[in-house]
Amino acid sequence: MGDRRDELEDVVSDLRARDAIADAFIAKSFTDRLVIVDIEGRDEVPADVIEHLADHDLRGAEGVYSDGEGQSFAGSVGDTTRHHFLDMRTRGAHQSYVVEVE
Repeated sequence: MGDRRDELEDVVSDLRARDAIADAFIAKSFTDRLVIVDIEGRDEVPADVIEHLADHDLRGAEGVYSDGEGQSFAGSVGDTTRHHFLDMRTRGAHQSYVVEVE
């Protein structure tokens, strides 16, 4: 999965160069890899950003998890809005560790 990680790093780097983007980075949930995008003072992700992410098989995480249409909004962070995009190529491929307490 190193090649995919490298591709996502390139996507994140491209996003950071855009004026509307305050920050972008890769994160991991329990089973999935995400690209997190913070949008400057806006509620919506610009259409060209959504298209760029879709070109790399990244979809709005809430939309995928809830069978909704493209929902990515995760909340506000200071003066930005945070959006989560799910990596559809590696969805479910990651494992988290579970500790059993007796």
